[in-house]
Amino acid sequence: MRHTRIRITLHPSKPLVWWNRIRDQIDMQPPYQRQGRLWSSSDKAYLIDTIINGYDVPKLYLADFQSGENDLNRKRLPFAIIDGKQRLEAIFDFFDNKLVLNPDFIWKENPSLSLGGLSLRDLRASYPQVAEAFETESLDIMSVVTSDEDEINELFIRLNRSKPLTGAEVRNAMTGPVPEVTRAVCKHEFFTQIIRFNVARAADYNAASKLLIFEYQQKIVSTKKSDLDRFAQDPKIDRDRVELAGRRTADNLDRMVEVFLPKDELLSSAGIVPVYYWFIRSLPNHSLNYAREFLISFEYSRKIQRDVRARGDESDTTLRYGRYDALNRSTNDVGSHIGRFDILRDAQREWAQNRGYTDPNEI
Repeated sequence: MRHTRIRITLHPSKPLVWWNRIRDQIDMQPPYQRQGRLWSSSDKAYLIDTIINGYDVPKLYLADFQSGENDLNRKRLPFAIIDGKQRLEAIFDFFDNKLVLNPDFIWKENPSLSLGGLSLRDLRASYPQVAEAFETESLDIMSVVTSDEDEINELFIRLNRSKPLTGAEVRNAMTGPVPEVTRAVCKHEFFTQIIRFNVARAADYNAASKLLIFEYQQKIVSTKKSDLDRFAQDPKIDRDRVELAGRRTADNLDRMVEVFLPKDELLSSAGIVPVYYWFIRSLPNHSLNYAREFLISFEYSRKIQRDVRARGDESDTTLRYGRYDALNRSTNDVGSHIGRFDILRDAQREWAQNRGYTDPNEI
């Protein structure tokens, strides 16, 4: 018989109101989880519609740590979500009256009732039988018992194999030094406060992976999905070298925080982050004071030069910005990274000299 390090059983049936009552005992952000809030309000309300009308809801999976000490239980809570985070968030939002029924909601037991747009508070006040149908419903929740993180990660990946997971989400579910250090990098202020791009599908984790591989290799390299996958899964990876790369990444992200503003418009796209990272990394400390001013000027000039190019102008300046635009369409190629970095550095040197900010030999 095959020895198994994981046991999956149906959790004793409990109504939703019970799960809501103990929600603080569920770790909603274990390392392998996708980031939440992927569903629109309409999607979440449709789940509530499904529950109230008694239709089937796919199983949810929770790591169950109630049987004793477990090294995986980092937050010392009885449960941790494995699969079904968005469903639980939708349910808790409805309990919190942050979510209302869709306008076209129809209660199958009494279609004549006009319930669209109502919250759970409204239902309790005017239609308690509908509120009760939601609060007393029970879902199939699977209890997962294991002390092996690889088994939980494998289960998560298998459960989501048919779903459109991004490469970053799959890598985030892996174990090993690269995923661990990448997760630590994602907690830096740069990723939590400074970037402006959407991180709902682990775009921050993807960007952090690119910075880490730069520092691991000590040079600009290709950051295509296949490159990052190999980096995350390489069984021969040097843990000490990865951790050192993580510290270097954090140090340079400290410099990035000095340059950029919270939710900076310059960081609206994840694709530019590796280039800006290497650019800021290359600057002497005294140049950080005007680095953002230069980047704003560069982006403004780039937009102006598009119009100039459209009129047929082919000056050296126009061609430089045109090449930058072309490279920007293949953001993960090593040539694109290097090409855009070189253009930024050349433009920054000219810009600084023209304004007399510093000795050209020190730029």
